[in-house]
Amino acid sequence: MERSSDSSLVIGVATSTAERVHLARLLGGAEALLLVSSADQARAFLELTGVAPAISPAVLAPAVLPTSEQPAQIKAVPEPAVELYLDVDRRVVRWKDREVSLTRLEHDFLHCLVEEPGRVWTYQRLHHAVWGNEHLGHGSHIHSVVKRLRQKLSNLGATVTIHAVRGVGFHLLPTT
Repeated sequence: MERSSDSSLVIGVATSTAERVHLARLLGGAEALLLVSSADQARAFLELTGVAPAISPAVLAPAVLPTSEQPAQIKAVPEPAVELYLDVDRRVVRWKDREVSLTRLEHDFLHCLVEEPGRVWTYQRLHHAVWGNEHLGHGSHIHSVVKRLRQKLSNLGATVTIHAVRGVGFHLLPTT
């Protein structure tokens, strides 16, 4: 495929697979797209190809997008080695060959997070999806559910957990 001299290459840098999948969805319409896990990988690619960046890099922060209906069983992180499943019919979360029961609130909360791994769910969107109203109060009920879910994921030995984004909300990411 020949490219014109005014064609552009978009290089996305994201440390986790979930973030790279999200970037691919956002930037999938680009003429040429390269997704890497570090700025060093991007530099190495540019050096190998002899391409000199024509402009300075831009940092893009994707907006939170609405989600659609999901199937009864949802794979939580798009990596082959990860085996976290949420069984929405039985209200259990399964990691490999182990599973644990969830309360309705835990189930609904985790369901939001596994719909799109890595995506940050705001406090408001989580509250509306899980509790069905806009009242946030002081947030201790949200943090209580997060604490219980983190403990249950840890007890399963799962390599994903719920990470807080200060002042914004939560997302499901691999443990570090």
